[in-house]
Amino acid sequence: MTLILLIAQAASLGATNHAAEAAMVVPRIRPTFADEFAGRAVDTRRWRYDTARNRAGWHNNEKQYYAADRAENARVADGALTIAARRERLDRAPDFGGQDYTSARLVSRRAMGYGFYEIRAKLPCGRGIWPAIWMLPDSGKWPDAGEIDIMEMVGWDATVVHATLHTGAYNHAKGTQRGARKVVPTACTAWHRYQLDWRPDAITIGVDDRAFLRVANDRPGGAQAWPFTRGYQLILNVAVGGDWGGKEGVDDAAFPQAMTVDYVRHWAR
Repeated sequence: MTLILLIAQAASLGATNHAAEAAMVVPRIRPTFADEFAGRAVDTRRWRYDTARNRAGWHNNEKQYYAADRAENARVADGALTIAARRERLDRAPDFGGQDYTSARLVSRRAMGYGFYEIRAKLPCGRGIWPAIWMLPDSGKWPDAGEIDIMEMVGWDATVVHATLHTGAYNHAKGTQRGARKVVPTACTAWHRYQLDWRPDAITIGVDDRAFLRVANDRPGGAQAWPFTRGYQLILNVAVGGDWGGKEGVDDAAFPQAMTVDYVRHWAR
């Protein structure tokens, strides 16, 4: 791998080095965990709002303030969850950090591990928008503790979805992250099912029953290469700007922008 490619990957956070093409099979049994968003509000028994870095500022130089329990940013209606990013300042909030945008970041209260995951969602596509469906453990230093990005998309490159794994040995800071990308032409106009098959020997990620990434647990290095041996929390969020999402600037005229989630399901293995 050339130095130029290493720098480009580190700047983009995405990677194309573990592309795959295979079927993904959804289990036919009842999910171990599911939120069908059939109620009238976010179920705080299943989810918590992450606002921890509002005052200090969020990672990757992102520009949003993540609100808690605010319907303008996270609401449930008509059987779906909507996470909306808006152009506004909540300067009266006690943890306000000077942000010009608001959004929401939901984290599952349950840590989930091996198994099959399916999240049916419709994505926002405005320039400067950065929606994500991903997983982190509730403790440990990044990147050593690991990160699983089931779906990321940046609005300046709309309809291209990315799946990426980060570990101590393989991460974007080193330009060694393991990932793949897929063009989903209707990502912002139609529902798609984003899927993860997490096993001890491999992690496979796909869309609509077709895998586009597979990373095998076959590299030396122990936990630095493969920390994916414990439960992680699932995260749903829409970021604004940042090193990757804001690479081509932010189109203020495009707001509000929203990611809509029909359901979240996990079949434990």
